[in-house]
Amino acid sequence: MRIATWNVNSVRMREQLVADWLRRVQPDLLLLQEIKCEAASFPAAAFEAAGYASHVVGQKSYNGVAVLSRMPVEVTHRSLPGLPDDDGQARYIEVRVDDGAGPLTVGNLYLPNGNSGGDAGYEYKLRWMELLADRAAALLADDQAVLLAGDYNVCPADADFAPRTLSASDALVRPETRARFRALQWLGLTDAVRALQPSGPAYTFWDYQHGAWPQDRGLRIDHVLLSPDLAERLTAAKPDRDERGQPQPSDHVPVVVELA
Repeated sequence: MRIATWNVNSVRMREQLVADWLRRVQPDLLLLQEIKCEAASFPAAAFEAAGYASHVVGQKSYNGVAVLSRMPVEVTHRSLPGLPDDDGQARYIEVRVDDGAGPLTVGNLYLPNGNSGGDAGYEYKLRWMELLADRAAALLADDQAVLLAGDYNVCPADADFAPRTLSASDALVRPETRARFRALQWLGLTDAVRALQPSGPAYTFWDYQHGAWPQDRGLRIDHVLLSPDLAERLTAAKPDRDERGQPQPSDHVPVVVELA
């Protein structure tokens, strides 16, 4: 089974790029973040032509997540459990699918950046991460196969960003941020990319400014975390760097994992 995650940074602007990528790579599931549109404006027809159904949690101009699937899925949650009903930020969708090896729960997330909104903005990020850990713990306690993927807005280690791209006070690398990411791993979740590439750059994001892409000054902030049973099935996991060199690309690239 092939599953990919991609912060597409406006799906309507990158509609053709996404459709072309689907036809070329043919994932079973593609998890999109930062679609920046409401469900009614999502270009579902273009992806249906490529063989994919769309499941969308949208928001006008900001945030938004979607799951594109070429197999039947059941949407189980349209927001992160534990958030108040009036949260208003479209950052999570959870689906259940049977990949032939049994039921699989897939959470697609767009974690808050935490660098805007002052102290309150950063506290929201930390609270969101705590609720994500609660959700992961509940799924694991229920003995479910779980994959949690998306834009985490976290560089877990110094190797996950190019030198001098981030300050120590950046919300992506602050100790509290990294501690909450480690807490997810301590639940028993495996970082798919680092399981197969333990060291060295594996960037998933390059800023549009300051020559970040041509100088390869990137960040690894898009992650796929796997429950123990899925980690045992992992055969491949890597960013698709080629997408960053496309005309008018997203500043993120897809991360693709394969499960036996």
